[in-house]
Amino acid sequence: MAELCGKPLIYYTLKAALDSNLDRVVVSTDCEMISKVALKLGCEVIIRPAHLAEDNTPTLPVLQHAMEQQALSFDYIVTLQPTSPLRSSNHINESMTLIAEDEDADSLVSIVPVPHNMVPESIMKMEDEYLIPYMDSKINRRQEKPSYYARNGAAIYISHSEILNHDILGKKILPYKMDEDSSIDIDSIEDLKKAELLIKNKLA
Repeated sequence: MAELCGKPLIYYTLKAALDSNLDRVVVSTDCEMISKVALKLGCEVIIRPAHLAEDNTPTLPVLQHAMEQQALSFDYIVTLQPTSPLRSSNHINESMTLIAEDEDADSLVSIVPVPHNMVPESIMKMEDEYLIPYMDSKINRRQEKPSYYARNGAAIYISHSEILNHDILGKKILPYKMDEDSSIDIDSIEDLKKAELLIKNKLA
């Protein structure tokens, strides 16, 4: 519910979801304020029980609970956590098209490239009082380093409904690449300020 450019943070995820090709948009929450925002925008709301609304509650049982509350069955469940305000309806649509075209994939996750100075070949660790390479690698030039990708977890997860009985991602995971700005994940006041600048620049 933190304010971002005059709107609650969750508004941006709900608006992107509602503007996308998703069949239904359902919000799982135990918060009355979040419920009111979601219902006002036209979303469905599932009231989450207290034991699934704790700080350390994993995502899987929350999704399983949401599915149990729905009368209809779905091919895929798209998970959109509310802390990525620059994830757009276009991102959601592209990712859904991507997984729909791959019959073997059981999940999709959005990713961002890992900066070259943060890949395993560049990382160092402390041993006693001195730095040593994290891994034994002779690669020093940026151009020679492998490409790595990190999940921008708050942005997009898509799971085939069958695998949600035991997992979110499964084994055959499709990547959906997103740029760094669109992947911003709000964890702090500084992140919120950065997102505000990005949104204002986008609207300028």
